[in-house]
Amino acid sequence: MNERNSVLRAFADAAGWGAAEIEAIPGDASFRRYFRLVGAERNAILMDAPPPEEDPRPFIDVARYLAAQGLRAPEILAADADAGLVLLEDFGDMRMRETVDAADAASERAIYARAIETLAQLHDRPAAGVPLYNRADYQREAGLFTEWYCAARGLDVDADGYARAWSAVLDGMDDAAPQVTVLRDYHSENIMLLADGGQGLLDFQDALVGDPAYDLVSLLQDARRDVAPALEAEMIGAYRALANPAYDFDTAYHVLGAQRNAKIVGIFVRLWKRDGKPRYPRMIPRVWAAMERDLAHPALAPVAAWFDANIPAELRDPAGTLGGEFAL
Repeated sequence: MNERNSVLRAFADAAGWGAAEIEAIPGDASFRRYFRLVGAERNAILMDAPPPEEDPRPFIDVARYLAAQGLRAPEILAADADAGLVLLEDFGDMRMRETVDAADAASERAIYARAIETLAQLHDRPAAGVPLYNRADYQREAGLFTEWYCAARGLDVDADGYARAWSAVLDGMDDAAPQVTVLRDYHSENIMLLADGGQGLLDFQDALVGDPAYDLVSLLQDARRDVAPALEAEMIGAYRALANPAYDFDTAYHVLGAQRNAKIVGIFVRLWKRDGKPRYPRMIPRVWAAMERDLAHPALAPVAAWFDANIPAELRDPAGTLGGEFAL
């Protein structure tokens, strides 16, 4: 690690930040690390995306795309993509999550409404030049639930039947859905509240082109904080008023909600079991509760039936067995 830190310092020196202090910032669920470069007149953020585990090129490309669409992605100040190093504009420390957690209901509503406006603006722009979010992607991601969660619980489940149930549900989605840029992690910890009243976007390197409902689910069925059902419904209505989706948006919202939440449950167990990050399973009860709400939609009947047949009732009570500290 000392050798890597020397590489970071050399990169900062070459970018004109040799006199800056380098302060570590708590990381995310990936191999990336972040540092704040504190200069005499301004600060910057140093992203360390070490190869071969990480490649910063998608982040750089999507950041430039978002900026070209009039959205606030951090400016790329310097980059050495081969070394996995990027120097970014510093958006400060005011994240949406902590701000809305401390806000009154009116302020929370206003901040979410602004995030909805940002999504509608993004969806009104030409899609980024990134791959399609296709049915195979959805199926593979949903499979993380059986691969990691069910395995960790020691459940002998019908994995083939699970895949068939998802195929039936995904095949029933409306093909008339517009294809927009999907940031895929659009939630309260990846939205920064800026001094000028704008909202800065982070963690979009995995963007794909897909259904508009996906990022709305990410925001309103947030794994990291509770969003009241009334606020969720209000913000869905706000999006409808702005974007006027001309397809079966309600079904897409719940199908992709169930798919995303099943994926997240699997990922959170994987982060704990494989990567030694024990804080993530504690968020599973919130994710599970949202997934149960989505499974109640008629379009999810095949997947809901699979859950009824394969997941014991005592493991499907987020307010009981899964409440508080999640334990396997």
